[in-house]
Amino acid sequence: MIVIGYNGFTRGAEVFRRLWGVEGVDRHNVLGHDAAVAVLVDGELVAAVEEERLNREKKTSAFPMNAMRWCLERAGIAFEDVDAVAFPWQFSADAVRTMISEACDVSQTPEEMFQYIDNLDQAYTELLCRRAIREDFARRTGYDLPDDKLVLVPHHLAHLMCGYYFGGGEDTAFLVSDGRGEQHSSVMGEIRAGRIRLFDEQTINAGHSLGLLFGEITRYLGFVPNNDEYKVMGLSAYGAAPADNRLIGEVVRLREDGTYEMTTLVDDPQGARPHYPVLDRIFDGSEETRQRFTYRATVAAAAQHMIEEVTAHQLRALQARTDLRRLTFEGGLALNCVNNTKLLEGSRFTDVQVSFGASDPGVAIGAAVYAAHTPGRRCAPATPSPYLGPDFDDAQIRAALDDRAGRVWWRELAPGEIADETARLLCGRAVVGWFQGRTEYGPRALGNRSILANPAFADIKDIINARVKHREPFRPFAPVVLEERAQEIFDMGKKRVSPYMTFVFPVRPEFQDRIPGACHVDGTARIQTVNDEQNPELCALLRAFTTRSGVPCLINTSFNVAGEPIVSSPADALDCFLKTEIDHLVLGPFLVGKNQ
Repeated sequence: MIVIGYNGFTRGAEVFRRLWGVEGVDRHNVLGHDAAVAVLVDGELVAAVEEERLNREKKTSAFPMNAMRWCLERAGIAFEDVDAVAFPWQFSADAVRTMISEACDVSQTPEEMFQYIDNLDQAYTELLCRRAIREDFARRTGYDLPDDKLVLVPHHLAHLMCGYYFGGGEDTAFLVSDGRGEQHSSVMGEIRAGRIRLFDEQTINAGHSLGLLFGEITRYLGFVPNNDEYKVMGLSAYGAAPADNRLIGEVVRLREDGTYEMTTLVDDPQGARPHYPVLDRIFDGSEETRQRFTYRATVAAAAQHMIEEVTAHQLRALQARTDLRRLTFEGGLALNCVNNTKLLEGSRFTDVQVSFGASDPGVAIGAAVYAAHTPGRRCAPATPSPYLGPDFDDAQIRAALDDRAGRVWWRELAPGEIADETARLLCGRAVVGWFQGRTEYGPRALGNRSILANPAFADIKDIINARVKHREPFRPFAPVVLEERAQEIFDMGKKRVSPYMTFVFPVRPEFQDRIPGACHVDGTARIQTVNDEQNPELCALLRAFTTRSGVPCLINTSFNVAGEPIVSSPADALDCFLKTEIDHLVLGPFLVGKNQ
């Protein structure tokens, strides 16, 4: 069975801008952001890539035509070969009724309510209904998708199935939490023998979304909502949540049944910002104080504490309803890796699985898995891997180098030289671009499109933030470490591996002075573990580097600058290399430097 899963819509941003004035930073909230395509052949994921890697527009919501074209070519198929096309949104009659009733519950004039309902009608007709999705697909691909081949998948179930697939297809309890799906923001339940059971009583609707509230606090602190929440998480380590965190109680109220509610709806159809005055009141804030680092760190710490307390509250309810010992956590909130570790350690679950596609890039994969899934049959890849996107042969790399011949020099390394020569360069304060194999999927660079550096230098974080990434100085960097050594260096608690940078662990005291560049201000690190089966090239480099330097890990950050997608092609890598102060680039077998 061949299934395509995809996310994205041609005119989504345009329609939301016309109807609700959603533009600028708000465009990241529109339907279908993180557009992507995935192809599943007989249960095996053979190709997947995010559209942003190809069209170079970060978090694009556009129809993923470039990604579609590449995935079909990689899989060696045509549209006529495909059994199903899965789309990770399903605006059912019930979902639409809920949206209309919620609009009528807010404090609006009759004219405002009718205007909203009219806007919703236009959005449904132009974007959300089955006919609109098929027409958009045909308009962009030239293929008239038969109606019986289109599978509309509820958004949160698409999230769930991505995690279930990469978690091995085993029985699992689950929590999915994000900004919003069609009508909900959080669901929980369990999967047994492939059958999904939702605990409806613990479902949270979109108007009381913890993810959207965290997004509003992200905006309040001067960042981009639905994009920069991880900055708030990083910033929180510089502050301390008040002993009596008034966000819990005055903004979020916990209920005894494991659910919660917002005192003011965050999914406001008029785009108002009702929490700004509330936050100012709670934290004694103003336009002036919001610019102060200490103030922002305090608010960030309170917001992080709120996330941890509310999701732990949910987890207690989930534990009371299931005897399963394994948890799958997906959705945008599952990218809060500080929270993930605390959820695991504070629960009776023996493991928590968070995939590399936990946020919206994963729903293209999850939708495909949902469409191909048969209850009772184990659905999982033979070897889970995030390396699903384009790769490039030596001839393609040479062509990109030749195009920039006046600006760079290069020499080809023998296969046995690549790791050792790169390790030699990394023993100093050099910053190295590392481009190998297939492009990673998801928001994290996992060793194929990475910027690497030596964590033994305390100032290396400042060097990379200022000279390379062009981003905020408080931002930490993650270390990549051989799986076989990870527990020696990091206190991993119940975890044994963390291959996708989705958990944070304390750096053991005896290593904090040895890898200061990889330690956050609170002594923790968001690690990536790697083994030879997952990424042999990166493992070879880590061993060569440790042998030369005695340092047991490397800093690994995404190969991009602030505001741009992670590089995908050799041309992308060279252009990023040339406009930053990256010292060296290892591009496949080629060591590249800059001409003076």
